[in-house]
Amino acid sequence: MAKPDSNRIFIPLLAGASLRDRVVASVGALVGISLAGLICAAMFPATMPWIIAPIGASAVLLFAVPASPLAQPWSIVGGNVISGIFGVVVAQAIGEPAFAAALAVSTAILVMSLARCLHPPGGAVALSAVLGWQSFSGHVADFLVPVLINSLILVGVGMLFHRFSGHSYPHRARPVDGKAVPQEPVGLLMDDIDGALADLGETFDISREDLALLLTRAEAHAAERVAKAQLALAGSKLAAEKTKKRKREKVGS
Repeated sequence: MAKPDSNRIFIPLLAGASLRDRVVASVGALVGISLAGLICAAMFPATMPWIIAPIGASAVLLFAVPASPLAQPWSIVGGNVISGIFGVVVAQAIGEPAFAAALAVSTAILVMSLARCLHPPGGAVALSAVLGWQSFSGHVADFLVPVLINSLILVGVGMLFHRFSGHSYPHRARPVDGKAVPQEPVGLLMDDIDGALADLGETFDISREDLALLLTRAEAHAAERVAKAQLALAGSKLAAEKTKKRKREKVGS
């Protein structure tokens, strides 16, 4: 059995990640959480929490992997708020804490998926609604308002911050540059993938190895499709030639 390479702990797990991106993400989270906390502390009464714990997880996605579909504005705001609403509903309807917690998280996943705003911290928001419901004394606004305002401020800070970070946010995929590609598969190397990631300058929430596997399988499917098309074309040409030959034979006879 091969021994694990101890040096791999220093290799970025995310495709396209770099030390600069990690530092930028840390600074972004520092700014985002600080502003969200300070603004909400100034706005809210003493009885209302000025920040919710799941917003920290939202900050990780927003600043560390801004290209992720899970980190886009609608995912953060919609995912957190929708999960909070359904968490509150479950907390009010179900008296058994364990079942209520499970139902709140599972319902949040379903509704976020249907609303196209899947956001992992949303599950934590729904769970927080159930576990902390008694501390809010039944006041729905004391929980949902911080969720909404925290999320909006964080997204606003993220949009401004990423104007200077070098990342696009909200993320928009770059259009294909129109470069000619070889008709025959040439085989991808990890260096090719690293070069493409460097060209894009983004961090993606997928490992380099999984990305390599995905692209290799896509290349294999493309090669299979082209081979079938070429075989079908060759068959059509052969059939056409046979038809022409029969016609010539009939004319000659």
